[in-house]
Amino acid sequence: MKPAPPTRTTSIFDDEDLRHSLQRRTVITLCVSQVPGRAAVAASVVVVTLIGRDLLGSDRLAGVGGAAYTIGAAVAAVPLASAMRRRGRRKVLARAFLLGAMGSLIVIVGTQVRSIVVFVLGLLVFGAGQAGALLERYVATDLARPHERAQAVAQIIWVGALGAVIGPLATPLSKAAAIRLGLNELTGPYLLAAGLFLAAGAIITIWLRPDPLMIAGGMSVDMRRSHPLHDLRVSASCILSSPLAVLGLSAMTVSQATMVAVMMMTPPHMDDHGHADLSAMVIAVHIFGMFGLAPFVGRLVGRIGSVVAIQWGAFVLGSGTVMAVIAGYVQTLLFLGLFLLGLGWSIGLVAGSTLLTSSVPEGSRVSAQGTGDFTMSFWGATAALGSGFIKTSLGFHMLANLATAAAAVLLIYAWVVGARQLSRYRGLPSTRTSSSV
Repeated sequence: MKPAPPTRTTSIFDDEDLRHSLQRRTVITLCVSQVPGRAAVAASVVVVTLIGRDLLGSDRLAGVGGAAYTIGAAVAAVPLASAMRRRGRRKVLARAFLLGAMGSLIVIVGTQVRSIVVFVLGLLVFGAGQAGALLERYVATDLARPHERAQAVAQIIWVGALGAVIGPLATPLSKAAAIRLGLNELTGPYLLAAGLFLAAGAIITIWLRPDPLMIAGGMSVDMRRSHPLHDLRVSASCILSSPLAVLGLSAMTVSQATMVAVMMMTPPHMDDHGHADLSAMVIAVHIFGMFGLAPFVGRLVGRIGSVVAIQWGAFVLGSGTVMAVIAGYVQTLLFLGLFLLGLGWSIGLVAGSTLLTSSVPEGSRVSAQGTGDFTMSFWGATAALGSGFIKTSLGFHMLANLATAAAAVLLIYAWVVGARQLSRYRGLPSTRTSSSV
């Protein structure tokens, strides 16, 4: 029998056994849905740049595909977060995954008819599925205690590693299936993605009950309908009022932008050097770095605090981009470089998401999460679009060098914010918590 939700006069956090039971059920459901959701997104990464280059005939705009679905995720983030405040997590996540499946089918049509417009339109819609998969990490924090949030976020990211690795590795099989159906072989991963998004949506619809945001008291059924620009302004003001929230958002944004820029241009870079057949394996190793060590990342953030963890994440991120440059001379080092790039992204995302969630008022938390993902995805899209121009004009090594510079700036900024916080709270008891500093 399912535990009954608490009444309006009681708080879920007053009953530890009930809260723990509901949190466990929520996290298990999110973990199961993360596998197909992440696999759908990861499967597209291997081919999206290649399709873009094929349709446009140049590396210069090859990043337009990656930029399109990342922009789609950015645009969807704020409306999805606002809708969650009114309708709950379950219904909105299910609809996001349904849109992702629809976008996958539109991408297939655009590729088949060789229309860059239809291709980009499909990727914009596809981005809603990616936004849903990203927002699931926040859902895991709804019923978590403050000191449990980093581990909850990390657990969702970690389980997503299974799907994120399966997606690229299933590329040959999905391509073969597309050929048997008479389709362009590059549409295979999107055919697979459509089915995976539908599976993720079904899991959420059936098992994410009761809705964790409703149980936590974060829903407002009387809330006005979403006005994205207004919601964005209000939540952005809330984030800007907290230096720690700004640092959390910066960590998410820099980690995403640098990772996307280098990752997107890695398959074309390897193709240029006659290693196209290894690109799927390199991306798989990279994605394992992004998700595979997340439980250890969550424990690290909980142990040393989010600000220090962001500093470590920036260092690892920069190490990965430096290794990617060195790999121009020793190709096998590209595996290590892309792994470190993924690991640095993981630390930045877990620590940044935790810090952002913990540094804004509870009533503004869901909206701030949507704005955070909008900002992260927007700059990720900008990086994806610009990466093709930089690679073509200046070379892959210069793209990696610019990513290293961005990681260095984040490291310095996190150090400055951390020093100010320690100076501000020096002498006060118990000021350093795992969820903030």
